[in-house]
Amino acid sequence: MATDDMWIWDGGRLCLDFANTLRSRWRTPPEETLRGPDDLMGWLREALLLAPETPDPATAAVLTSARRLREAVDRAVLAVADGRLPASGDVTLLNRSAAAAPRPALQLVVTGGRLEPAGTAALAADPTLALALIAQDAVDLLLSAEIRRVRVCGADRCALRFLDRSPARNRRWCSMSRCGNRTKVRLHQARTRQSGRITES
Repeated sequence: MATDDMWIWDGGRLCLDFANTLRSRWRTPPEETLRGPDDLMGWLREALLLAPETPDPATAAVLTSARRLREAVDRAVLAVADGRLPASGDVTLLNRSAAAAPRPALQLVVTGGRLEPAGTAALAADPTLALALIAQDAVDLLLSAEIRRVRVCGADRCALRFLDRSPARNRRWCSMSRCGNRTKVRLHQARTRQSGRITES
């Protein structure tokens, strides 16, 4: 079972954080953090989608549906961010998943001097309904101007997805503390080694 510190919340959107539960997409096989139904329940609770006392645990079938939804979200988001249409099968899956739960009432919050949606207003009663909230967030993102701000982390060994909300729209890393600093240190060390070799010759 995954531990709480395995979850990464740098996506900037619920659906991107969910897509990021499959890590190291650059390698074969990638790292699966939703290994079992308990992992899925843990993630949904940490994402504040499920009430802590939710009586119905996820089943193996729900876990399979969750992974299928996650990959449809990932493919659709990357396609639209790249100016392409998502596959019809992914559109169908997202729509079907999103329709499984009534939409929560839209709420507002003031962040950084501007109005933004406050996110999910109510906790889901079971894991299937929580997955519907993720699908709804993906549909919202796909239809919004923010879809053009979806990025893949620029670190060689990361590939996490995130929403670039930087004013200049030039954020390169999923997280400066996780990937940005490490990449900058590695590049600095490589430049130092290279300059030392040039000096010696």
